[in-house]
Parts: sequence; structure tokens; C-alpha cells
Amino acid sequence: MPDSPLLTVTWTDHLTGHQGHLVVDRLVRGVSSGGLRMRAGCTLEEVAGLARGMSMKESLHYRPGARYIPLGGAKGGIDCDPRDPEAYGVLVRYLRAVRPYVESFWTTGEDLGLTQDLVDKAVAEAGLLSCVQAVYPLLDDETAARQRLADAFAVRVDGIGLDELVGGCGVAESALVALDRAGLPYEGTRLSVQGLGTMGGATARFLARAGLKVVAVADVRGTIANPDGLDVEALLAARDAYGAVDRTVLRPGDRQLPGDAWLSVDAEILVPAAVSYAIDADGQERISARWIVEAANMPVLPEAERLLVERGITVLPDVVVNSGTNAWWWWTLFGDIGPDADEAFAYTRRALRDLVTATLDRAIADGTTPRVAAHALAAERQSEITRRFGQYR
Repeated sequence: MPDSPLLTVTWTDHLTGHQGHLVVDRLVRGVSSGGLRMRAGCTLEEVAGLARGMSMKESLHYRPGARYIPLGGAKGGIDCDPRDPEAYGVLVRYLRAVRPYVESFWTTGEDLGLTQDLVDKAVAEAGLLSCVQAVYPLLDDETAARQRLADAFAVRVDGIGLDELVGGCGVAESALVALDRAGLPYEGTRLSVQGLGTMGGATARFLARAGLKVVAVADVRGTIANPDGLDVEALLAARDAYGAVDRTVLRPGDRQLPGDAWLSVDAEILVPAAVSYAIDADGQERISARWIVEAANMPVLPEAERLLVERGITVLPDVVVNSGTNAWWWWTLFGDIGPDADEAFAYTRRALRDLVTATLDRAIADGTTPRVAAHALAAERQSEITRRFGQYR
């Protein structure tokens, strides 16, 4: 896999001065895939790293014989607080600026700071047909495929959109694989989650229903903790659009702690599911968990991971763990699965269980970390894709 991206774009909004970035890491069959995030402080370096990760996420889901052929990797990012009153206007103007790329070879969707509904609204206002229209020429039956995806987005489970749940289903399954391999029961295993948005919230929900005890969750207002376990469903029901929990729903035993307290609570599993770079070399010293399951993109800095590994803590990497949402879009659009929740969850669980197992087996065989093993698997599968479809660079 090449080290340099295919395309790098930096845009400056003429009205506010906010900057946005687009990095296309590679193309497969002329198309790339990767979400659009919005957060204050988003940098070109961050977006480039995310685009590189998307290339790996895509290639890791390559299965000869499947209808979905993984795409290349890309990512968009806007340096703006999504709560800023000017944020939506910035989003629309960014999409207008990058419209030729979305029309031609960049398929995108929601990421940190944005919801799919908001992205879809801005995409329409920017004059685009769809945020994934670049992939339409690759479909066997565009009309049927688009209807299948629209039907899938209309599916709700307990009042929550299926699209908001499949990613967390994959993260949860990744954690369960680790417990299964260690021979540990689900019941009573303790979990701490940073971020209660789409990914973190769904992960907490699936793992709590599997029997794990969620002892801490963190949002922008701080950490909520209870060693006896939190009422996950009540917290999820009390979230705002950005994943912040209304503290009036807390029970007498629930404690309010500083925002970084989620790192040091007594738990077997930590799930960083919010911002990138959440765990640095200093922060890792506070962690006593056995596993870190990366629901967010790039949450553990490399030096922190090296120190964690030295202490016997396993990091399940983002390119594997949180790849379910992206893959679900394409499984559905290309027709590997239909617009059905049970089918989507079953397919996601099976795919992530197979991928996590392959990653951990490879790490043991090579005497390396799960991240290095995942990167090796991605490189091998990317080579297979290139041999089959050629190199679009």
C-alpha cells in the first residue's frame, strides 16, 4: 500500500475563515469511501491519517465472491465546532467546493460531529444527488440498490435507526471475541466507554444486553460512574443530538466525575468512542483495563500504545473494530444483505468476529500487535484487489 495519498485538498471558507480538508488515499475501480467529520481543531494531518485508515478498513472486508468489492479510502474534515451557529453554512459551502470530487470519486457520510440526516440535508442544498453518488456506476441495478439502502435507513429498532446501531454492533462483537478467547464470562465483565454518541451509545447498548456491566460513560460534560453498573438505557434515552446526557436522570448511586475519569475506573474493557488522540503516553499510565477496543478513529497515540503493550494491555485497532458501519452501507447497497435489522446484525457480527479472529491469530503467529497484524492483512488483501482490478492512481 502506498505511503503518499492520491489527492490532498485544503479549502478555506471565504465567509468565516474555517478550513476544510479532503484526502483521497487511493481509488479502487475509480472510487473511494470515507466519512466527513466536523470538529474544532481538525487538521490535514488528522484527515490524512483517517483516509489511510479507510483504505485499510475497506480492504479488510474483501471477500472474493461477494457482491461488495471494497473501494479505496478517503476522508473529509472541517475545522469548526458543530455547535457553532455558523457550522451548517460552513458545511454546505464545503460540500459545494468539493462537489466535483463527490460527483466523481469520493463517497462520504456522517462522521464525528455530524449526523447522516444533517449530511443529507447539506448535500441536497449543495446541489448533489447523493453523498454516495460516485459509486452508482458500479452498481448492477442502481434503482434497486438505492431503494434497498433507503429502505435500510428507514428501519428502526426500539426507536433507533438501524444505521445508528450496526457500527456499535460490530464494536461490541469485537469485544466479545476478546472475552471468548480469554475464556471470560460476559456476565459481570466491566466496561467503560468514552463517548455516548452513535458509536459509543450503540456499543454500550449491545454489550450491556450481552451481560457486561457498564460502570462508566464519559461525554462532553464529564464522566458518569457507578461500580454497581449504570442504567444504560436510561442514559441513552437522555442524550441530546451530540451524545451529552441530561444529568437529571442519574440515580442516587451514580457519581459525576471529571471528564478523563473514564480512563482509570476499574474495568476490564475500555472503549474510546469519541475523539481521536484520546489516550496519550501520560493518560495510559492510569489504565488498568485488560483490553482497549477502539470504537473511535485513532484514539490511542502510537507511543501510548507501545507503553500499553509493554504493560500487557491489548489494543484492538480501529481499522478492524469500527469498520462495521462503513461496510454495512456497501453490503446493503451492493446487495449482500437486504434492508432487515436481524440480517444486518447477523452479517455484521459474523464479519467482525471473523476479522477480529484473523487479526488476533495473525498477531500471535507473527509475534506482533493486533494493529500491526491488521495492517499486514489489509496490505495483503489490497494487493489481491489490485491484481484483480488494477491500480487506480
